[in-house]
Amino acid sequence: MTHWYSKSLGDGMWAPTARAEIENLFEPVFVSEGMPSDMAVFLREEQGGLHCEWIAYFSPAAQRVAERIGAAPCAPPMRAGLELLAGNESCWSALFPE
Repeated sequence: MTHWYSKSLGDGMWAPTARAEIENLFEPVFVSEGMPSDMAVFLREEQGGLHCEWIAYFSPAAQRVAERIGAAPCAPPMRAGLELLAGNESCWSALFPE
């Protein structure tokens, strides 16, 4: 069974640093894997508590990157509200067929 992975990036103040770290880790792995359409990282701003929190969602094909960043297995995210952080645009149809 393949899992998605998620990692909290913190609130809006801390998220840009974590986003850059993920992009830097993702790119060389993505290229070495042949830039597969099912390998991607998404972001969503989640409401909760006192502050908003940014969550990164790693597709199953991005497992190596997810593990390096300390992400935990999770259920597949709902597409609504996601933004693509890393990967190519073809990932939308590969990962979220309608």
